[in-house]
Amino acid sequence: MRPGLKARESKDQSVQTSLELLYDVSREIAAALDLRTVLQRVLFLSMKNVGAISGSIIVLDDNQQPVESAILTGSQLHEQTTQQLRITYERGLAGWVIRNRQAVLVPDTSQDERWLRRPDDDAERTGPKSAVSAPILARDQLVGVMTLVHPAPGFFTQDHLALVRAITDQAGIAVLNARLYAESQRQARAMTALAESAVTITASLKTDDVLQQILEQTSHALQVEVVSLALIDPQSQELVFRAASGEKGPHVVGIRLAPGEGIGGWVAREGIGVIVPDVSEDPRFLPTVDKMLNFVTRAIACAPIRSRGEVIGILQAINPKSGVFDPDALQVLTGIGGLAGTAIRHAQLFERLEAAHQRYRELFEDSIYPILITDWEGCILEANRQVALITGMNRESLRNTMIGRFQIVDQDELGERFEKLASGETISYEICLKAEGGREVPIQVYVRNVFIDGISNLQWILRDVTERKNLDNLRNDLISMIYHDLRSPLSNIVSSLDVLQALIPQDSDPAVEPLLDIAIRATERIERLTNSLLDIRRLEAGQSIINRQLVSPSAITHESVENVLPIMDNKNQEISLLIPENLPGVWVDADMIGRVLTNLLENAVKHTPTGSSIYLGARLEDDKVLMWVQDNGPGIPPEERERIFDKFSRLHGRGGPKGLGLGLAFCRLAVEAHGGQIWVEDGPECGASFKFTLPTQMD
Repeated sequence: MRPGLKARESKDQSVQTSLELLYDVSREIAAALDLRTVLQRVLFLSMKNVGAISGSIIVLDDNQQPVESAILTGSQLHEQTTQQLRITYERGLAGWVIRNRQAVLVPDTSQDERWLRRPDDDAERTGPKSAVSAPILARDQLVGVMTLVHPAPGFFTQDHLALVRAITDQAGIAVLNARLYAESQRQARAMTALAESAVTITASLKTDDVLQQILEQTSHALQVEVVSLALIDPQSQELVFRAASGEKGPHVVGIRLAPGEGIGGWVAREGIGVIVPDVSEDPRFLPTVDKMLNFVTRAIACAPIRSRGEVIGILQAINPKSGVFDPDALQVLTGIGGLAGTAIRHAQLFERLEAAHQRYRELFEDSIYPILITDWEGCILEANRQVALITGMNRESLRNTMIGRFQIVDQDELGERFEKLASGETISYEICLKAEGGREVPIQVYVRNVFIDGISNLQWILRDVTERKNLDNLRNDLISMIYHDLRSPLSNIVSSLDVLQALIPQDSDPAVEPLLDIAIRATERIERLTNSLLDIRRLEAGQSIINRQLVSPSAITHESVENVLPIMDNKNQEISLLIPENLPGVWVDADMIGRVLTNLLENAVKHTPTGSSIYLGARLEDDKVLMWVQDNGPGIPPEERERIFDKFSRLHGRGGPKGLGLGLAFCRLAVEAHGGQIWVEDGPECGASFKFTLPTQMD
């Protein structure tokens, strides 16, 4: 056979072999979508047909960063290769090919600076090698690089290089499709993990359960050795670890990190998630926790936990079981951190609400007063144990009973269908509760509108005033007894004093007449007291005033001042009268209003310091005369200004002036019976100013 014909046949055979190889490559890689499978098949066919004994492929993402890789030595596929090949990508032959987008043949690796020498390349071990490397392109997009190696220098030729380029060109679309499929699968897994996490994490409203579910979902989604969670202390701003998985978990709980300390502190401060593939190369890593726990941290993914846009903590995933974090790990961790923030905040708010409900329940149950909760129709929804005691019914029977059964609703005070309570004010009144067995209990009722679980209801607080009523009755009986028992002897004393005054001769001992004046004034004071006691009984019973006539205000004030002058002289006090002469007369019972003024003046004398002044004034306001008595005493607190007009109320207690607490009660009853009003204000500079109004004409 001629040499030319033989060479042509050899070339045709080589082309046919190449075509068969490319066909096999296309068929093999087209049958799979799994990226690892595609890479393994491309490497295996390439090594088989080129004669290489080892090879690697690095797959790049759209940002030209390694996302996947494969290494074959013979028929053995190596695991955990991406981090291993990252150095080659950055400083080795594969990196040069990627940056230059150009295939390269290296006959002797020991003579080429582009080859990254490793300890295995020493002459005593595998020694120099031959290598070919080519970019993997798909539609002019760089998707990876393949490198094949033979242990003998000079083994590969330009034909091998051309064949490798043809294989990479043929494999480009398949690698790109497999990468995109892998990315879509990872995205789907990430979305599935987040969806499952959302369902699981938010399934409970107990904080401890929520934290545990966060740990489990994070560990399951990212396949890591340890997951830990820390929350920011609002006071110190420290990160406090609240939960952690794994054997060391219980020892992690309670550890505190200062603001900004460690990788977790940095994430909490910056509000940015981060993946640290090798913590030994990151200056933010804090090794003291590892030393404390006798643990080795290799890689960390950390994301902020947010609630309403605010960072409230961090979530850490430590040491992925595969050796490296998936590209979507930070996205998944950040998503779980967002879910965690909402779930934790909801659980905390729920527990606070539960605690508030529990405190309310304890206060409700342990109250010394009976408390009822009804709807706006009056149906009893809740009743504490004191209600059962006062009504004689058990608590189960009380529920769904209408409150009208106990006849404690005063429609004059509350209005039809309780409309007067809609303003939100508390309404109080006294009434008799009709208990079981026909028993009647006098009670003070306090009713107000309350919201429970967002629903408007009515709260009824009942105060048993039986003892107070009994005490009032005893006081009234005692007052009646005193009045009736005093009238007869007091009349005898007054008559005797009048006779004595008439019998005293003009030339008698000068000391006798003053003593007699003192006795007369004292009996007059007792008369005023007994008359006031009688008037209180009559006025409380609703009796009208009969002995009314037009009287000059100055005449009333003159007699009242005369009654208190001896006491004022003893205390070296002065009184200033501010009463115009042209005031119209007032339509009153002169004796009763005189006693009102006398009571107010006596109170002023009691509370005004020695040597001070008291002011008594009057002026015309509209169709009434306004009168006032102003002292220079300690004054009356605003919260006490209504109570002092109640019977038996004494503001200054045991250490103050003596009395029964009836004087001001009489004053109010007397003034209001005349159609006027009485109240107390602060004096211009100090003390108290008692003011009241009186009518100037017939009603």
